[in-house]
Amino acid sequence: MKIVVILFLLVILGSLASALVYLVRNKGKTEGTVKALTIRIGLSVMLFVLLMAGHYFGIIPPTGL
Repeated sequence: MKIVVILFLLVILGSLASALVYLVRNKGKTEGTVKALTIRIGLSVMLFVLLMAGHYFGIIPPTGL
C-alpha cells in the first residue's frame, strides 16, 4: 500500500510539473495547463478515496494516538 501511495504522489507531482511547463512555455494560452491540473485534481481525489477505502477495509491500520 505504501508503494501505491508513493507512486500516486509521484504522478501527482509530475502532473503539477507538466502544468508549470505548459504555463511557462505557452503563457497559459493553450489548454495544456488546464488539462494537467485537471489530471492532478483527479489523481488527488482518487488517492484520497483509496486511502479512505484502505482504512475502512482494514488494509491501513488505525494509529493509536
